[in-house]
Amino acid sequence: MAARRPAAAWLEIHPENFVANPHATELLLDLARDYPISVHSVGVSIGSAHGIDRAHLSRVRQLIDRINPILVSGHVAWSTHPGEYLNDLLPLPYDEETLAVLVRHVDEVQETLGRPYLVENPSSYVGFGRSTMGEAQFLTELVRRTGCRLLCDVSNVHLSAHNMGYDARAYLDGLPGDAIDELHLGGFTIEDDAAPNSNVIVDTHDSPIDGLALELYAYALARFGWKPTLIEWDNEIPAFDTLLAEAARVDGVAAAARAEPGEASRVAG
Repeated sequence: MAARRPAAAWLEIHPENFVANPHATELLLDLARDYPISVHSVGVSIGSAHGIDRAHLSRVRQLIDRINPILVSGHVAWSTHPGEYLNDLLPLPYDEETLAVLVRHVDEVQETLGRPYLVENPSSYVGFGRSTMGEAQFLTELVRRTGCRLLCDVSNVHLSAHNMGYDARAYLDGLPGDAIDELHLGGFTIEDDAAPNSNVIVDTHDSPIDGLALELYAYALARFGWKPTLIEWDNEIPAFDTLLAEAARVDGVAAAARAEPGEASRVAG
């Protein structure tokens, strides 16, 4: 990809792949001369009760200062415990106590980075009995209290609605549309559950985007207007031409759903 310089509108990277790898950083700086870059962290962990790892956040800030990305984002989740980094994005209860933690941490992240932080909705498989609000309400309140922005992962909305038994379109309707700056799409895997006649959708990013997720994406565009959209394909990665074809497929959905004829859609692979 670096040699071919394909016609992608922009690229998104995980800063954790670069902050301790000077060679990779030099390659990234080279790409940043030709493509707008979005930074999507998987290690800031705004949901960790013990607080943000300030050393890691400082390293992310140093990388951001070098590449000047168009967007910076992370997840509503926790993935660290004192002295431990977990290779997962773990869920949170949606209540006032959790909200206070996230407000404090999002404020710290935005102050440290000197720019808005986009917060992404998670893929959900379990809920908490102590939750006192729905996820869309929780995210809306987080935006109101911090001024942060949102990254709406449409595929996560589809699979979470399936797994948790709620209406995906009603969820999108409950989000503050003027706060959404980016959309994600990704493939998933359907796995048999232990319960009879049931299954669970798992966010695996290892396959083409499901048709039902694309239908929900078209609804999201009608609801929010055009938004830069990223295709996540992190496992079982195919040939690059296949990725470009998938981007073109999604671009076609965006073009069909655009509000005004002739407006160009831009979808990243």
